[in-house]
Amino acid sequence: MQQEFYSNGKLLLSGEYAILDGAKGLAVPTKFGQSLQVSPTQDDSIHWKSIALDAKVWFSCQFNPYDLKLIKSSDNLIANTLQKILVAARNSNPEFLNTPNGFEVVTKLDFPREWGLGTSSTLLNNIAMWAQVDAHELLWNSFGGSGYDISCAQHNSPLVYHIEKGVPKTELVTFNPAFTKSIFFVYLNQKQSSKKAIANYRTKQFNKQDLINSIDVLTSKMLSANKLSAFEVSVQAHEELLSKILGLTPIKEQLFPDYFGTVKSLGGWGGDFVMVTGNKKTPEYFKSKGFDIVIPFTEMVL
Repeated sequence: MQQEFYSNGKLLLSGEYAILDGAKGLAVPTKFGQSLQVSPTQDDSIHWKSIALDAKVWFSCQFNPYDLKLIKSSDNLIANTLQKILVAARNSNPEFLNTPNGFEVVTKLDFPREWGLGTSSTLLNNIAMWAQVDAHELLWNSFGGSGYDISCAQHNSPLVYHIEKGVPKTELVTFNPAFTKSIFFVYLNQKQSSKKAIANYRTKQFNKQDLINSIDVLTSKMLSANKLSAFEVSVQAHEELLSKILGLTPIKEQLFPDYFGTVKSLGGWGGDFVMVTGNKKTPEYFKSKGFDIVIPFTEMVL
């Protein structure tokens, strides 16, 4: 019997980096995500095919279902990561893929891979549903991360996420302020490596508890702001705080010093999307600077 699974993409609006150490981050699932379709076959292999937004196959491979050894692939690096997830899933549930038949697996993205909305996290959550295992555990048993992206994959609501004594905590919240028409997401035309960004953060010396406390306060203020001006104050404070910790210049100072609204990095600084506040002139401003992908809040956030 054919099975199909779907997971939401993600954006972390507050708490980047610090969420790894227990800070509370405001995250939102996106209207973009990824599906995974599984069809049993009479073959004795797992045939895997990943399809991009343009309907082209961007990755394919073949596994032996008994020992999950790779038979062939179009990209060994991606195949090895996928293999690691499948092995971890089977370790959590020995019944996973324990059948005499093979499978045809097809994944489909409904956003461009380079956007950084969660190609990996949506895949991992889909596999967890297929394998009937805990997705956060699967994440930590395969390639690690904070896990906020897994919570976004699973929920259709904004949420506040943090890790408490090694346990993921997800609180569903309402985040639909009256000023959502003044919030946009701008793609910076380059993908950021989360691993490299995290590695850089880990080299810094600072008081972690002070950072956690400050981020928790700013997350709360962003969530409860009922005026755009109050939201912008918290966003600016968040940028300044992490700028000092990371030793990096805020993206607004780097690229958009003449912009009239606020600009906040999301996730790893220097790539993927930024969140900006502004008005109807905002898309025109960023497009004039060569940044053509400007998505209003209501078109991005689920």
